[in-house]
Amino acid sequence: MSTGQMHPGTHPIDDDLVMRLIAGQFPQWAGSAVERFPSGGTVNAMYRLGDEMVVRLPLVAGGAGDVSLEQEWLPRLASRIPMSIPEVLGAGEPAEGYPWPWSVYRWLTGANPEAGKLARPSQLAGDLAEFVVAMRSITLPGAPRAHRGGPLAALDAATRTAIGELRRIPEEGVDCDAVAAVWEDALRAPVWDGPPVWLHADLMPGNLLVDEGGRLASVIDFGCMGAGDPACDLFPAWNLLPADARAVFREALDVDDATWVRGRARALSQALIALPYYRETNSGMASNARHVIRAVLGKD
Repeated sequence: MSTGQMHPGTHPIDDDLVMRLIAGQFPQWAGSAVERFPSGGTVNAMYRLGDEMVVRLPLVAGGAGDVSLEQEWLPRLASRIPMSIPEVLGAGEPAEGYPWPWSVYRWLTGANPEAGKLARPSQLAGDLAEFVVAMRSITLPGAPRAHRGGPLAALDAATRTAIGELRRIPEEGVDCDAVAAVWEDALRAPVWDGPPVWLHADLMPGNLLVDEGGRLASVIDFGCMGAGDPACDLFPAWNLLPADARAVFREALDVDDATWVRGRARALSQALIALPYYRETNSGMASNARHVIRAVLGKD
């Protein structure tokens, strides 16, 4: 959950604005109830629309491109992925003082999994591997470049800056020398020299929905999707799965050592950057970042 404004330039969104946008562009749904959905997301606001739909609106300019990307690609991916993914029911346009594109999706049921509280971690690991394999097998031409799909070295400056920031927050208890050593080791790993593969590129717990039995039911938020280094979709190994299920995930994907090292470093980099940024505004993101750091250092 968010506990304050997370980003500069956040656009104010409330129930009344959403109702006006729906009434003006999708009058067939104008009588449906509108209610803010408490999401831990960082760049979009979510509103339930009746019982069967959800409205997703960017909070900041940087999220506008993600919405447009989903509107273009999700209908083309749906038949190629074994799990449910968001179905775009309506593509909204700027209006009523709201400056960016937005979407109406079919509501997907399920709950976000939480590290340390998984009902069937090994089964979930297998489900996640099945999803990643399905993404990698997509051959649609014209794939966009994944948001996190480039070389690991592109994250170096931001990662080192984050480590420096965490050194100035001793109450977080991060072993900055240890994480710096992991990062340095990863930078020496072989780079990906194969063809880019399709990626979700943001497999955080908040973008996963599990059913009552703990199985993966849906994957949401494809705003970072595209082609790139397959290591980018290994995030769940450290942000969600315990050590034994992590091994199941790796075996199911047949991950080589270099890709595993890059994947671990990418998950670590994301956590190191997220922790100082979100520690006072998004408790869920900060908590998961702490979990990733512990998992990477073998302290989970």
